[in-house]
Amino acid sequence: MNIVHVITRLIVGGAQENTIITCREQVKRGHNVTLITGPSPGPEGDLMEQAEKEEFDLILQPDILRPILPLTDMRAYTGLKELLKSLKPDIVHTHSAKAGILGRLAGWNIKDESSRPAVVHTIHGLAFHEYQNPLLSRMYIEIEKFAAKKCDAIISVADTMTRKCLANGIGSPELFSTAYSAVDVEDFQNPPSREQSEEFCEKYSLGKSSTVAACIARITELKGHNYIIEAAERLVSEYPDLIWLLVGNGSLTEKIKADIERAGLSDNFRFTGLLQPSEIPLAIHCSDFLVHCSLREGLARVLPQAMLCGKPVVSFDIDGAAEVVNENTGRLIAPMDIEGLTRACSELAESPQLREQLGAAGRELAVKLFSPGKMLESIENAYRRAGAAI
Repeated sequence: MNIVHVITRLIVGGAQENTIITCREQVKRGHNVTLITGPSPGPEGDLMEQAEKEEFDLILQPDILRPILPLTDMRAYTGLKELLKSLKPDIVHTHSAKAGILGRLAGWNIKDESSRPAVVHTIHGLAFHEYQNPLLSRMYIEIEKFAAKKCDAIISVADTMTRKCLANGIGSPELFSTAYSAVDVEDFQNPPSREQSEEFCEKYSLGKSSTVAACIARITELKGHNYIIEAAERLVSEYPDLIWLLVGNGSLTEKIKADIERAGLSDNFRFTGLLQPSEIPLAIHCSDFLVHCSLREGLARVLPQAMLCGKPVVSFDIDGAAEVVNENTGRLIAPMDIEGLTRACSELAESPQLREQLGAAGRELAVKLFSPGKMLESIENAYRRAGAAI
């Protein structure tokens, strides 16, 4: 099959890693694959160099930008439509909000002597949520309702995404299916060498007596770093050797550092800055458990990544988290529940045996649900539902 993927940008993030894995695995299965993306400015870092090393074709479309810019968006739509006409895809597969709108419209409206391509969209996360202006949220819902009529199948990275869409009148049940976002299983299952671990721990002053709680997320709005600081304030007297390893960068980095300093917690926090995806397994293996306090996700990839490393997870109960985090694999906490967050972190900091037990169960579940082969099987089933002869 000739498959064209479209994504807004290739920053370091879950949707982007998922899309690269999808393209790579489809090439392995003998398909001709092209990935179209816009530029990736900003502090999050980008995956362009990684994508360029893969065997699929990569095309940069400079007019595909994340902000809503009507004139630029019209140019992006026209450019995408012409590009798709020249590529003659059997399947147009879109990812993320902006590319999901423009790519679906462009793929749906191709007119030539042959039939149009099958149009498929993956929901990695929803543009609308309860923490934004209600009018803006309603606008995004109406746009998504319109775009859902311009595709043949919709793939959600978690069942929760499907339920939220249907509850808001987006699409119909027969359009949807779930494909959990794949992780390169072996990269996370295989522990780093002793030398690598020692070097990492020395670099970030993680002592042998320390218990390390990792948070791997962009340091931006709604990622919940402020809740981690509040929990740390309550825990520091009882667990002075509990270290919080913050992996990532973003627009709020300096503010979060200042908040930590004001709280007198500088000795208990470490910042790695932006790490490349290849470095994330090392950071997790050098930690004892993962804490994820985001208020808005599809299904955060770092949850199965930590589970594959045999680490228990503490997560706010948002979107798809409950589909992987439970009493057997970690602790699921109500969003913004500082008491619950503190209690869960205390429980894991206290008991290495509990961490090992939860980590083993989490690894078993993650291997079952998040392998590339499992994801590709689900995606190909969606393609068939969309009418592609795959």
